[in-house]
Amino acid sequence: MKKLLLIFIGLCSFSFASGQGCSDAGFCTMGAMSPGQVYTKKINFKLRALELNQYRGTTKLTPVINVTTLDFTFGITENTSFQVKLPYQWVKGNLGKTSGVGDISYSFTHNFKSTENYHINATLGGKIPSGKSDLEGDDKPEFTSDGQPHDLPMYYQVSLGTWDIVAGASYISKKWMFATGIQVPVSHNNQNDFQYEEWSGYPDPGYLRSHHLANDLKRGTDVMLRAERAFHFSNLDIRLGVLPIFRITKDEITENGERVKLDGTTGMALSGILGVAYHFNVYHTAKVLLGHKFTDRDVNPDGLTRENVASIAYVIRF
Repeated sequence: MKKLLLIFIGLCSFSFASGQGCSDAGFCTMGAMSPGQVYTKKINFKLRALELNQYRGTTKLTPVINVTTLDFTFGITENTSFQVKLPYQWVKGNLGKTSGVGDISYSFTHNFKSTENYHINATLGGKIPSGKSDLEGDDKPEFTSDGQPHDLPMYYQVSLGTWDIVAGASYISKKWMFATGIQVPVSHNNQNDFQYEEWSGYPDPGYLRSHHLANDLKRGTDVMLRAERAFHFSNLDIRLGVLPIFRITKDEITENGERVKLDGTTGMALSGILGVAYHFNVYHTAKVLLGHKFTDRDVNPDGLTRENVASIAYVIRF
């Protein structure tokens, strides 16, 4: 037992030093699509769970994103549960720093079939914008053309500024999990107005223009797949997986008064995932999730891409 705890603590330390991970608009950790789901012969949806999750993600540019999330799940019936996630986010990069409440996720998950060997679950839910995505870089006025604060790029925003619909399903056995999901924005982000000209005082124009414009952004539709293989060792679970996310429609923005569909915004973002969970007992679990981005889309006006992420969480069931 002591050796297993030492291994787990070592993995936690490693995760914050060099954690790696995936990016998406939030739906790959909702309901049936969530990683690390444990197969049991009988699902008990009436069992409530409260998870405190600390996340750190690095981007292709300088912003580093830290998010603390309260994730609450409770049963409605013997086969149906409800999940809500409340995040608080901090971002810091070369253009400034921001913080605030992130977008709220909610979902209903229903178990459609259970056998001695597998479960099939489905999820329907969505995301609610926490506010406007027009936070300003008021701590870096020397970089702007008029010395006044202006909108930061989407990498720095704590809200995507859109209402989204999410749906998905999963197959879970003792050794394997396969999941798929879709996220469809049903509104535009019409708040962010980051403009290169307003940041003309920044000393590196090339770096500045690596932040893609997102004026009146209509984000494309995302489809995810997840495959995980579980290895069980007494109270310790180790999971290896892959997570491809496909942007199947082009992002659109307003440029020079006209709507423009952006090339390079579609395609696959592929990540490898490592998950480790230590179950102290039925009611208490500690988890670490690491991942690494192997491929990404060329153009990311939504600021969602992550190069490396790591999260550590503690779950209480009651």
